Amino acid sequence: MIDVSAIQKYDPSGMHKVYDQWPEIAKTAYNSEIDPISFDGIDHVVFSGMGGSGTVGDLFTAVLSKTNLHATIVKGYLLPKTVDKSTLVVCTSVSGNTAETLAVAKSAKKTDCKMICFSSGGKLETFCKHNQTPFRRIDTLLNPRSSLPAYVYSMIRALNSILPISFSDVSESLQRLSEIRDKIDSIHTNSENPSLNLARQMNGIPLIYYPWGLQAAAIRFKNSIQENMKNHAMTEDIIEASHNGIVSWEGKSDIIPVIIRGQDDHSRTKQRWCVLKEFFAHKGIDCMEVNSVNGSILSKIICLIYELDYATIYGAVIRNIDPCPVSSIDFVKQKIAELKDDGITG
Repeated sequence: MIDVSAIQKYDPSGMHKVYDQWPEIAKTAYNSEIDPISFDGIDHVVFSGMGGSGTVGDLFTAVLSKTNLHATIVKGYLLPKTVDKSTLVVCTSVSGNTAETLAVAKSAKKTDCKMICFSSGGKLETFCKHNQTPFRRIDTLLNPRSSLPAYVYSMIRALNSILPISFSDVSESLQRLSEIRDKIDSIHTNSENPSLNLARQMNGIPLIYYPWGLQAAAIRFKNSIQENMKNHAMTEDIIEASHNGIVSWEGKSDIIPVIIRGQDDHSRTKQRWCVLKEFFAHKGIDCMEVNSVNGSILSKIICLIYELDYATIYGAVIRNIDPCPVSSIDFVKQKIAELKDDGITG
């Protein structure tokens, strides 16, 4: 059984308490005094960020896929060669000290592109001050992954000149977040909680199938399983998997399939879900399924992330694991810092 006392025992840092407030955090961020900035003549947007900060770029890329703007995600050190004066580079690092994002910012400054950076401070803020680069400070809430709604909704406000997200889209998403919260938060640890039910079924290595438009939610779910539950996880596009990955189910393994579906997936994608579920049934393989809410792409992705993230917090508690520490990441960052100074702020 899971109750508030068990959650508090294995989540002493209170990550669940932050997640319980996601709807309010999102609303406060959107109504904050962060200054919007206008960018004209943009036909290409590059989002740079790693981990939880990278999720922001994944989400906004999905939103921009509905427009004529070309969007690129950079999860590493290098800018694409197509960056020019019509490109906006958006660097996001919750800590402000992410080496890869700092390297991208430094490279972007050498081009004639436009740029804006978001962080809670750190080296990225220092870099922006030294180079007269637009910067917006957004506070961290416990850790980067918990801070997602603060960053997403603050950036919607700051980047309203390029993001096709209307006030009604934001209002709808906030309402949907509140509705989801009333089903999944730490107060409702009963049999009707979809996040808790999903957590109880994840007894192996999840393989997350997704349609292209919901890739951001799938990647985030994988990352949260890895960080919160300290468990392996994988993702596959449902269409591509039908041409290769599906064959792996002919062997035995500890993999468990999880399907993420959108309420208005393409008709051919809907057909593919039916075929895949029939295949799993034929093989006697239990398959978990999570459906998006109705509404805009913003509502779909942010609510899926909310429900799936909370499932990984419950999954950690069920396994008597503290979801908050990420000692392996800390180890890697420390070793990289010892190898070479990034030299960004000079």
